[in-house]
Amino acid sequence: MSKTKITSFFQTYERMSLFTITTNCLLSLLGGFVSLKLIQEYIPIFIQRGHYGNDQCKVSNAPIPEPMGVITAAVYLIIMFIFIPFPFLEWTYTERLFPHDKFLAFLSAIISICTAILLGFADDMLDLRWRHKLLFPTLSSLPVLMVYYVQGSSTTIVVPKIARSIVSFLGFEMTTSLDINLLYYVFMGMVIVFCTNSINIYAGINGLEVGQSLVIASSITLYNVIQLYRLQDPIECWYNWLSIYFLLPFITTSLILYNFNKYPARVFVGDTYCYWAGMTLAVVAILGHFSKTAMLFFIPQAFNFIYSTPQLFHLVPCPRHRLPKFDSKTDTVGMSFAEFKKSELDRFGQWVVTILSTIGLLFKEDFNNDGEKWIRLNNFTVINLVLKFVGPVREGTLTKLLLLLQVFSSILAFIIRFFLARILYDVVL
Repeated sequence: MSKTKITSFFQTYERMSLFTITTNCLLSLLGGFVSLKLIQEYIPIFIQRGHYGNDQCKVSNAPIPEPMGVITAAVYLIIMFIFIPFPFLEWTYTERLFPHDKFLAFLSAIISICTAILLGFADDMLDLRWRHKLLFPTLSSLPVLMVYYVQGSSTTIVVPKIARSIVSFLGFEMTTSLDINLLYYVFMGMVIVFCTNSINIYAGINGLEVGQSLVIASSITLYNVIQLYRLQDPIECWYNWLSIYFLLPFITTSLILYNFNKYPARVFVGDTYCYWAGMTLAVVAILGHFSKTAMLFFIPQAFNFIYSTPQLFHLVPCPRHRLPKFDSKTDTVGMSFAEFKKSELDRFGQWVVTILSTIGLLFKEDFNNDGEKWIRLNNFTVINLVLKFVGPVREGTLTKLLLLLQVFSSILAFIIRFFLARILYDVVL
């Protein structure tokens, strides 16, 4: 191809990309508007059909419709269905071969997101067991992973300098990069399972599920914009555009839902929203080829999961609900507790409790009950951990503190990705 034709192609591509992102923005705004109208319309319908709950952190027992996340998710899917042709028009107008691999990537993302929404809605209606919550996201990841494999995408990781130094000290040699092949697909599958469940675990107060998802989605969108500026190659950065195409409608529809779900909540989002949000964020990271970077934006969720493991794996007795404890007299929420006989803890559980309480990450109180030794611990969630340090606060204030923590975590993620990475690696990532 001559230089003139190459220049003409890139100019046409840039014009079509501008048209595509403009269309995506307009459809995103439309999605937000439709979500607003549908949520208002369906609030009384949900209550009439018995799909509602009561806010355990409020004095009022007024019914609150649930799961309203399914309405927003449905609007999102319709917007993405309408948008399907637009990212591929540039190939039509530049008379190049149609990019079937990119088209398959787009469709595989939609399929995985659809299955996640179905799983979330089934969980809201049937209260699925945890083994099902781990199995179904794993199966939902197969379309995206298969497309990633068919495209021949990279499974190579860059080895940190310190790791190469250790290997060299032991008398072996290691290159700057390493192809881990199958293990990379295992890692991406774990990313999807983690994302779909981590938001669901890190929840329970008004606005937290949607708020944290909005912060993460906005951070990933900003990351993609930075990558577009750095790469400046319309072909090489197509997958960054793809991520943005999926995230903008998600952000606008979620903003509307957040307005209804923030304190004091007028609707509950349900597990449907958590699974939809987690799958969307995981899919754009995998197809955008920055799954490792995306995990940096999940620092609070990762810490919450690690901190919760003693109760999740029943090393420490776990109550049915671990929501903060509401005080109706002061209209504040404080730490919730698990109380049990000290004899119920095995040796490993005792070690966990001793270590966490010693370093200040756990409230622990021993007391006697009918002549037996009992123990009182705060429930193992970041929500209760924050309340341990700040004391009882209003629920709306607690949500703002947790979302501020999410914002600081995103700032830390950018520092790690663009500054610390230069120290840890020989190449600019």
